[in-house]
Amino acid sequence: MEAPVPPTPAAGLSSAAARQRLQTLGPNELPVSRPRSNARLLRDVVAEPMFLLLVACGAIYLLLGDPDEALMLLGFVAIVVAMTFFQQRRTERSLHALRDLSSPRALVLRDGQQSRIAGRELVPGDVVLLAEGDRIPADIDLLASSNLMVDESMLTGESVPVSKQAGAVPEQSRLYSGTLITQGTASGLVVATGPASALGRIGASLATLGGELTPIQLETRGVVKTVASGGALLAVTLALVYGYLNGAWLQGVLAGLTLAMAILPEELPVILTLFLGLGAWRLGRAQILARSIPAIELLGATTVLCVDKTGTLTANRMEVLGLWTEQAEFDGRQPASELPEALHGLLEYAVLASHRQAFDPMEQAITAAGTRWLANTEHLHRDWQLIDDYPLSRQLLAMSRVWLSPDHSAYLVAAKGAPEAIIDLCHLDAARSAAISAQVGIMAERGLRVIAVASATFAAPPLPDNQHVFEFGFLGLVALQDPIRPEVPPAVAQCHAAGMQVVMITGDHPATATAIATQAGIHGAVLSGSELASLDDQALSLRLQDCRVFCRIAPEQKLRLVQAFRQRGEIVAMTGDGVNDAPALKAAHIGVAMGARGTDVAREAAALVLLKDDFSSLLLAVQHGRRLFANLRKAIVFIVAVHVPIVGLSFLPVLFGWPLLLMPVHILFLQLVIDPACALVFEAEAIEAGAMQNPPRNPQQHLFDRSLLRRGLLQGGALLLVLLLCHALLRYAGVAEASARSTTFVTLVLANLGLIASNLSWHQPVWRRSHQANGPFYWISAATLLLLAVVISVPAVRSLFAFALPQPALLLASALLALLCVGWFELLKRR
Repeated sequence: MEAPVPPTPAAGLSSAAARQRLQTLGPNELPVSRPRSNARLLRDVVAEPMFLLLVACGAIYLLLGDPDEALMLLGFVAIVVAMTFFQQRRTERSLHALRDLSSPRALVLRDGQQSRIAGRELVPGDVVLLAEGDRIPADIDLLASSNLMVDESMLTGESVPVSKQAGAVPEQSRLYSGTLITQGTASGLVVATGPASALGRIGASLATLGGELTPIQLETRGVVKTVASGGALLAVTLALVYGYLNGAWLQGVLAGLTLAMAILPEELPVILTLFLGLGAWRLGRAQILARSIPAIELLGATTVLCVDKTGTLTANRMEVLGLWTEQAEFDGRQPASELPEALHGLLEYAVLASHRQAFDPMEQAITAAGTRWLANTEHLHRDWQLIDDYPLSRQLLAMSRVWLSPDHSAYLVAAKGAPEAIIDLCHLDAARSAAISAQVGIMAERGLRVIAVASATFAAPPLPDNQHVFEFGFLGLVALQDPIRPEVPPAVAQCHAAGMQVVMITGDHPATATAIATQAGIHGAVLSGSELASLDDQALSLRLQDCRVFCRIAPEQKLRLVQAFRQRGEIVAMTGDGVNDAPALKAAHIGVAMGARGTDVAREAAALVLLKDDFSSLLLAVQHGRRLFANLRKAIVFIVAVHVPIVGLSFLPVLFGWPLLLMPVHILFLQLVIDPACALVFEAEAIEAGAMQNPPRNPQQHLFDRSLLRRGLLQGGALLLVLLLCHALLRYAGVAEASARSTTFVTLVLANLGLIASNLSWHQPVWRRSHQANGPFYWISAATLLLLAVVISVPAVRSLFAFALPQPALLLASALLALLCVGWFELLKRR
């Protein structure tokens, strides 16, 4: 925790003082969520309003005197609770498996001696010793440093390490928790730990962002409340009307209870919860971890995808993309065998000027290029002896390394650094300097980072104190770049085909940002952080219409951009992997973190975690989102359509003076068809062809919109009309009441199966879908027909349903009427 840091003696803190500060200020840990216990997870799942509503529906059924229906519904509740619980538990375990559970170690001075302790035990006032490859365990002010370079990409988004030096301005003498030392050594004083560190403050700020309910959740709650209230009112009205007209008040109560059971919309929260739970399970199989299950529904509506450059579009590593000398040039994407002989010396000395065990990403890239392109030559000198080196300094941005050949015949000096520094070391004339600088400019416009290489020989020690003493000769330029991930350009093209805007947000230089965006296929105007800072919210909103590349963006500006897109009515998904991305990830509708390379804070802030760090996985997630929403709408059309005849057959016979057609046992049977169809069949349906070539759905589009209700009412109304005509004709023909009831019911069940089949696709006719197997549909259809056969053929069960064994001609008529209804359902697809 942050606290005034008193003067610390050169011997460091005493163990007693460190223990006291640790007890007072707390451990050096990030403010990320801790694992929830099983009891806490179960309590959180059961406390969801959707589950409470389902339990309430079950309680209502018990009060209505129908324990079978209540037990079936509560059984569904138990299944859904179990599925959601295990999904949440799996998510918790996956997240904490991503986290390195062993606390990073830190080398500190305690009691005048060096001691290696767990990073969580660091306290303000500790003196920490650091070297290449160390992960900085807290915010530290430098006391001493040598040739120190630090990778701060997780905080700044910049992939190039920055120089740090003791005694410089605060920004250049402060090391931040979680960053990586790529070169040099240092000692420093811990000034902030845990939540008070720069990394911790970003994590703590996330608590104020996000957390709102998604539109579908709010809409479903409203519809359920409205339908339930209306259904209760209709049920009471029917009971009173029946009792008044017929004087049979008990029969009136039975009719009212049956109508209430027919209307109660328990399927809606069931299918919403199951669809989201199964959607999360399907994403998990594709290595996409859903931390916020309700956010899955918004994936299909995403209109703007904000992507970070480093680690998201790029691989977060450097790669040599070209070599250049005044005599020759080589494109790094060519085969190694085509490297001109004239460039061997340039690459040879670039490797010699780098550390053999490199932590700096540029040196790693140079070493890898040397291994690849010089493997079968004499230009790799693994047996040469390093004599001394001259590190980078603020005065000269170049480093030199002095080598001795195995036969001790020569001392060779290899130097690399900023082109202007190497030009200075080589004492080049104005014309040569201008030509080299022009080439550097050409490479920089392509977004490449350019370093220059020089060589010199030296007779014998002693070595000079200054690099300028050597007689350097200029060799050439090495161009490097953090490469685009290979899957990014086609994924971006698919995003555009799916109607999503892709914008890049980075802290890099405009030339680098533009080059990377062009390679990725992102085209549009460029807006810098300084320009952004000068715009008010209204002016920024106007600029967002055509800007697709945002460069030199500070972390807090990422958050402002996401919020500005949201204020324009966009549905925003944000990808990232660094700590600096976390606030924007949390503020976006869907935050997407890279799981393998991403930081803990970024994963904690995100709604989705891509475990494979594969940008194309995001397209798969969007596809799942679109499929889920489309299938939800299909299921709701089916629910509306199937409830129309059930409600009608419960209500209208009372008005016509007929005996009751549907009783609670009939409703229970129909629920055995309706509930699995809603929960399993429609959820399992594959995405419609061409769905990813259509624009995202309107963010304002309701799940229960007018077109959906009209389709469901037209389907259900036609089915109700056919059933009423069928029953009326049977009564007119003198068919017995029980036989007419059974024939009408068989027609209803068969037509319901046709209704499911027709609604699985709103574009393809049902007879063209034989090659697109939907396993749950065939299983449920077979089970329904088998159960229907049992009901009709077993006398005891047939008596319970108040049925008579229908004649074969009546069964054939039922099948033909069901086919007629399917024809009507298919005709509606052409509207």
